[in-house]
Amino acid sequence: MSVKEVSETLAAGRAAQELRLRRGEFELATQMGHVRTVGGALSGRRRVARGEVERLRRAAGFPDALRERVRTVGTAEGAELMDISPGRFTRLARAGYLVPVRFYLNRYRAVVWLYLAEELRAFASSEPGLLTGRLPRSGTCTESRTRTRTRTRTARADSGSRSGTATDADAALDAEAAEVVEARAPGEEDCRPRNWRGRRIGLLLHESDDRWERAAIVGSVLDPVQLAELVPDPYERACLNRLRPDLAPGRPASEAGREVMGRLLIADDPDEISWHRSSLTALLADARRDRQAPRPSGAAPASTRTPEVVSAAESAPTPELVRVTGSAVTSEPVPYGVGRGRPLLTRLRIRRVRVRDREVALSRGGGSDR
Repeated sequence: MSVKEVSETLAAGRAAQELRLRRGEFELATQMGHVRTVGGALSGRRRVARGEVERLRRAAGFPDALRERVRTVGTAEGAELMDISPGRFTRLARAGYLVPVRFYLNRYRAVVWLYLAEELRAFASSEPGLLTGRLPRSGTCTESRTRTRTRTRTARADSGSRSGTATDADAALDAEAAEVVEARAPGEEDCRPRNWRGRRIGLLLHESDDRWERAAIVGSVLDPVQLAELVPDPYERACLNRLRPDLAPGRPASEAGREVMGRLLIADDPDEISWHRSSLTALLADARRDRQAPRPSGAAPASTRTPEVVSAAESAPTPELVRVTGSAVTSEPVPYGVGRGRPLLTRLRIRRVRVRDREVALSRGGGSDR
């Protein structure tokens, strides 16, 4: 960025002051697209043009109108906003009708989900039939995932900082306790973590134009075993890890809190895993065509074939399983939880051993520099 461009733009902190927004409100406004920014997507150095700040300051109702568009509420306030009980609000959210924009852990290490007040009002106006009477039975998040993916193409939300007095927090404890009890109810699938991950990934992808950064965004919700399976080249994995975004800013101080948050950041459903694996495979193909991942001078790129393709090629030639694009050989990822009859954890461990054995064999045979 040139000196002239810097002089015509404002840093995020200065822009937030000019717009009379708190830090969390400003982050949410930029991710929602209410405040347009320029610069790198994941570098943390995005800037705001002076003209954009002036445009927003001249808008009607400034700054209250802008702050209202990024206001987040919890279960108690959201239920009051929609004129329903906290229990019904939680059931709607668990079923996937209400998609959280962020979360935090309270003093009891329970997950407290936050929602955009603007979206809740819109839902109450468009779906009055769901606010009263019997709720439709929902045993799967498939429909809610579709709604979430549609929203993330246009909506830009997440982060934001929790605000309010200690009195506000105490008033919400009853609703939070009810939400925790609801979350432990057996026989019902909770769509909130999955919908939040899908929304967060969609918003980050919307912000980034760099192909390796986009691959790192999708790969951030896959566990290390699956990432090593899809990305056998250690230099490519190092590149993805370096560009890995922070899905949930801040880390709990306690080990138990970090464990709770860690479970929310990793995809855990076979269908969700398969979706992100397929997305990562496609994004990696685009990234490799754009440029190679950084590696030491003279180091040759490793094979981009996934372990599934290598295993199939060695056991029996099946050309229909492999698609060749240029010089890269890829395969459609195999969804977890389907076939073979083995538990997911067992199959992951088996594949991890196969990946390690293959890397050892390649290093001994000189087939790849590692």
